[in-house]
Amino acid sequence: MINHIWFGLILIGVITGMFTGNMDQVSEAVLKSAEDGAMILIKLIGPMSLWLGIMKLAEESNFTDLISRVIRPITTRLFPEIPPNHPALGAIMLNISANILGLGNSATPLGINAMQKLQTLNPDSQRATNSMCTFLVINTSSVTLIPATIISLRSAAGSSAPMEIIGTTLFATTCSTIAGIIADRILRKIWS
Repeated sequence: MINHIWFGLILIGVITGMFTGNMDQVSEAVLKSAEDGAMILIKLIGPMSLWLGIMKLAEESNFTDLISRVIRPITTRLFPEIPPNHPALGAIMLNISANILGLGNSATPLGINAMQKLQTLNPDSQRATNSMCTFLVINTSSVTLIPATIISLRSAAGSSAPMEIIGTTLFATTCSTIAGIIADRILRKIWS
């Protein structure tokens, strides 16, 4: 679906450029955007390697286990349907730990793994369970304490203070997570 939307936007841009006589500018913008995208990607390799390395060290040193133990009381309240020692709960905590550290790229495969493990508890494969919906809400709100990816992007773009985003990120992630959990609980009561 998203591919169709992007194709439609590109097609509209090209058609508009042809009818307004600005096709040279459209071509120039396409090439400039591709060049800018490649340059940002190259600038991100270093910071992302650093943060992914830190995440790997956190996993190897059991720091993620420490975070998991700290957030276990919260996750058991948020996901009461999941048995306490089920692998899905561990996968959820790893995903949330990666998000807390601001490593959205690392959190994605962990989130997919958590959903697969949650699916093993699902009696109806055509419908999401309450735990799956709650996990999706929390994962989408992206609980973040250290926005490593944003810091890397700001640094790559030449920001003089790339870490000043931390305070606003904490505020935004707190608000979005609380709003998401409240909406999840309200909608759960309505549709149960």
